[in-house]
Amino acid sequence: METLGTPSLGPARTDAYLRRLGAVRPARPSEGALRALQLCHLRAVPFENLAIHLGEELALTADAAYDKIVTAGRGGICYELNAGFAALLSSLGHRVELLQARVYGKDGALGVPYDHLALRVDGRWLADVGFGDHSAYPLDLEASGEQEDPGGAFRLRPVDGVDGDVDVERNGVPVYRLEARPRVLADFRTGAWWHRTSPESGFTRGPVCSRLTGDGGRITLRDHTLITTSAGGDRTEKELTADEEVRAVYRAEFGIVLDRLPVPLHPRD
Repeated sequence: METLGTPSLGPARTDAYLRRLGAVRPARPSEGALRALQLCHLRAVPFENLAIHLGEELALTADAAYDKIVTAGRGGICYELNAGFAALLSSLGHRVELLQARVYGKDGALGVPYDHLALRVDGRWLADVGFGDHSAYPLDLEASGEQEDPGGAFRLRPVDGVDGDVDVERNGVPVYRLEARPRVLADFRTGAWWHRTSPESGFTRGPVCSRLTGDGGRITLRDHTLITTSAGGDRTEKELTADEEVRAVYRAEFGIVLDRLPVPLHPRD
């Protein structure tokens, strides 16, 4: 199967992707299979922006996303993670569409167009493995009330005057505005360029690597700060003073081996 902007993987690459996730091949596409795959992806593949701070290219193709996630054992930002996940889901028989979103900033203002890439799956489910700390499971685009998730209470609130567009809210706070019109991966190149070059982008201010843990918590390495959050919300921080300590965390917690540490492109003030 191949859907708009979502090329399928061959059988061998599909199996390799599933091994990367530690997931079994579903017997058929279903809501349960989608939920299990999203959770596996969030636990196995980190959200990370290291390429920006290592001077690596950010190629927006499905093949590049696969090579980085599966062959190289890395993670990525939303464009890469959700592009890879879309190809996997399509290969497993799901109908997948790429959607663009604008992320709400701390000041409540919307970000640039093509700020974020998310997925509409089988016409009903909002799947997203590229937003870092977010929902553990896909959200129901047809539900009007709150949706309880390990990541919080989510609500999809229709945007006034715009048919099909929704604001995704978490615990009552708008997270991003999702546009209903399907896109192709190439449409996101401008957003990706902005995020990897602009001093105003949070991605250029320092390296971050984060994933969901098996017990429902989260582990994050931000610059030299190791942040551990439990499923109950308890948070601890540890400053790593030696570069080898940082490399050891990348290896042990994220499976990433680095010859050199990433250097902030536009350091935080």
